[in-house]
Amino acid sequence: MDYVRFGKTGLKVSRLCLGCMSFGTPGGPTHPWVIDEEAAQPFFRKAVESGINFFDTANHYNFGDSEKITGRALKAYARRDEVVVATKVGLRMSEGRPNDRGLSRKHVFDQIDQSLDRLGMDYVDLLYVHRLDPGTEFEEMLDALEAVVRAGKVRYVAASSMWAWQFAKLREMQKARGYQPFVAMQNFYNLAYREEEREMMPYCEAEGVGVVPWSPIARGFLAGNRPKDGQATNRAATDKLAQGFFGSAQDYAILARVEKVAAKRGVSPAQIAYAWVLSKPFVTAPIVGVTKLDQLEEAIGALDVKLDAASVRSLESAYKPRAVMGHS
Repeated sequence: MDYVRFGKTGLKVSRLCLGCMSFGTPGGPTHPWVIDEEAAQPFFRKAVESGINFFDTANHYNFGDSEKITGRALKAYARRDEVVVATKVGLRMSEGRPNDRGLSRKHVFDQIDQSLDRLGMDYVDLLYVHRLDPGTEFEEMLDALEAVVRAGKVRYVAASSMWAWQFAKLREMQKARGYQPFVAMQNFYNLAYREEEREMMPYCEAEGVGVVPWSPIARGFLAGNRPKDGQATNRAATDKLAQGFFGSAQDYAILARVEKVAAKRGVSPAQIAYAWVLSKPFVTAPIVGVTKLDQLEEAIGALDVKLDAASVRSLESAYKPRAVMGHS
């Protein structure tokens, strides 16, 4: 496993980040396709044994169940100082309670304490703003984030999908106030969705901001989990978000290119999709979301797949601009 510097920080993370959204209570309120705690254990063990030291969860994932499973598994398989643990705040944590979501001072303070309790940890290495909250002013949000950093509950703060101008403005506000600026961006990026290349990726590269893409294989679409003429996997059949994102003629044309390059190289389509994301110099560590152990092994194997220029051109040539997605 290779380790890279996390943006401009002194933190070192593995080139893959294990995403823990897949672990929770099957049939739960936010992601009904997840696998339970017992079934999740081999994924954490395999990740740690393979050298992955970077783990990503969120308070929203099945309303805290993912954090509980992640915390208990990491306690069983790794030392706390050996792993980098990220969680998130901002999305709803219940049905109907008005203050149980957003980025108000109250919600940030309440949720960091609850996240730490669920994780069984004294601090998290990284706290992401899951999405921006239109009901909270930037100043209040940034003051709250800085307060939890100074309280020792959070080591670094980061952000997820938003417009590049918003991210740049927030970081300048942080710097002007003497606050720790966001050190990373977790955004939607893969071969089938490349709109982030217009502004967000150049900004992050120029500023030394870590980039941790979510859905690097397009929520499994580029692995072939929803073939044009075939049976979709259980997750693909129940993941409404993915169904809204992918499935156009262009998407299937890109998938055909991925499959062609994969067949030529003797590897899986998923490995080609991961290898393409990993080939981008501005990418720190893509988030690997898995529900089968061979999917994790596949992702780890992708680290050894190096794409030549001709393959990259072939993979990219079917892409055409599309509507911006993933900000909400």
